[in-house]
Amino acid sequence: MSQTSSLSGFSAAQGHSEPDVRTIPIVTFGLALSGFFAVSYIVCILGYLLAPGLPVQHQFLEVFLPGFTLLTWPSFFLGLVESVLLGWYVALLFGWLYNFFLRRAA
Repeated sequence: MSQTSSLSGFSAAQGHSEPDVRTIPIVTFGLALSGFFAVSYIVCILGYLLAPGLPVQHQFLEVFLPGFTLLTWPSFFLGLVESVLLGWYVALLFGWLYNFFLRRAA
């Protein structure tokens, strides 16, 4: 397999695309991480609405999601969009760095 790989984690060795099992496929990682953050955000908001007496501090969302305040519809959708964007940010940065250093070590 070729040591060079694209952002999607596939190598172009020998004219066909096969996954390089060592690299992180950034698109797949971005979708998975964005979905994870979005579902976690929704579960957190549902917990706030359905069980407000739980000893959970929901104010941490305001730290990680700029412009978010508990709880209005525009703020809910802003938090959801920011959760997805945060997932893509982490996936792009971590995936690129991991793949970069993996190629350097090879």
